[in-house]
Amino acid sequence: MAGTRALLRQCPLLLPQDRHGTAYEGFVTAQGRNFHIRILLPVDLQLKNARIECSWRLKRILHGYRHILKQRLHSCPDLVSFMVELKTVLEIALKNTQDLHIPRPPEYYSCLVRDLEILGWNRVAYVDTGLSTVKLKAEDSCGRQHLITLKLNAKYPTEPPDCLVDFPVPFAVSWMPQNSLIDIYNQFLAALESLKAFWDALDEIDGKTWVLEPENPTRSATTRRIAIGNNVSVNIEVDPRHPNMLPECYFLGADHEVNPLRTKLNNNMHLWDPEVSLLQNLRELLGIDFPSRAVLEKSDFAKDCGICYAYRLEGSAPDHVCDDPRCGQPFHQACLYEWLQGLPTSRQSFNVIFGECPYCNK
Repeated sequence: MAGTRALLRQCPLLLPQDRHGTAYEGFVTAQGRNFHIRILLPVDLQLKNARIECSWRLKRILHGYRHILKQRLHSCPDLVSFMVELKTVLEIALKNTQDLHIPRPPEYYSCLVRDLEILGWNRVAYVDTGLSTVKLKAEDSCGRQHLITLKLNAKYPTEPPDCLVDFPVPFAVSWMPQNSLIDIYNQFLAALESLKAFWDALDEIDGKTWVLEPENPTRSATTRRIAIGNNVSVNIEVDPRHPNMLPECYFLGADHEVNPLRTKLNNNMHLWDPEVSLLQNLRELLGIDFPSRAVLEKSDFAKDCGICYAYRLEGSAPDHVCDDPRCGQPFHQACLYEWLQGLPTSRQSFNVIFGECPYCNK
């Protein structure tokens, strides 16, 4: 209920279409204009698997920002946060669309070219033909490659460009009219170093464990679902500002497999050492060795759903397992929910449904 109220405050013209909160339809407002939009969430309300339908006008305006919106769908914790991000991106897109029709003075081009030359063309990854979009590239101290996209309006350098980055935290630029692209670039480098420990922690996890989700994580992704064993995994969410602290952990698997892991984590939480890497802390607190990429293949523990017979369904891996130790068959939550809804023996309490396993009938 609190989430619905917060959504109404942000988007008063976007209304729920069902009591489960899986469908919303209405309008999103930016610069005094209303754009029709429809948002469909899966039954587990996972934002990363949401489907967004919109009017052709809104689709055309957001065409160049689709990859950014996809990143935000994966990184935002709830629908309210995503709608805030969507409105921000829409504001930028509208402003840039309007700027295309504003003739730019000669000073704009001479100032921009001068700034690019001072910055160095070796740091420029892309410039569009209209000289309104610039992408700059940089390496952090660990050699990771990063890009920052600058959308410049006709009033540059009086007004700063809009900056788009693949960061897990907001990136705000400090700007004065006498500043130039080199100032933005230096702020970008400083922000990269402030996130170094966060990316170090996740790079170690990506390199030394089998990450089930996300399949191709972006630099803004703060979650990892790490395989522990056959149909057993842990989903962690790392705080990018405090990456060496204990992350939020959610275990996925049959109760007889994950309950001992939960107990170990709760009992050993006080042993967490911020001076040790996140992965090493998880190993010691849980008393396990995560499956190694050097020894095992992903197929050794990434089993297909027992209903649709596929591993990935709309980008999501199976996340529910039969609790019977003799069965342990994994399922996609969406597949299992739909299957159980069709059984006359199943019963439902709010959005939780109880029924028999499609495999072992337990």
